[in-house]
Amino acid sequence: MSETDTFWVTLAEKFFGLILIIIGALMLYYTATTNLGTTSILFGILSVILLVIGLFLLIIRPQE
Repeated sequence: MSETDTFWVTLAEKFFGLILIIIGALMLYYTATTNLGTTSILFGILSVILLVIGLFLLIIRPQE
């Protein structure tokens, strides 16, 4: 893999990481502020998982 390919892969990881963090944070906010009944636990867990995956994509670096 050339050096420019690694740059684009890294940029895509950071972009999708930020998107997942934003979506997870919005899901967590709306889950906490609305009354969803029994499904609020499910959506809370799903939003936390999205936040963790987004943070993971921002922190890791691809192999060179």
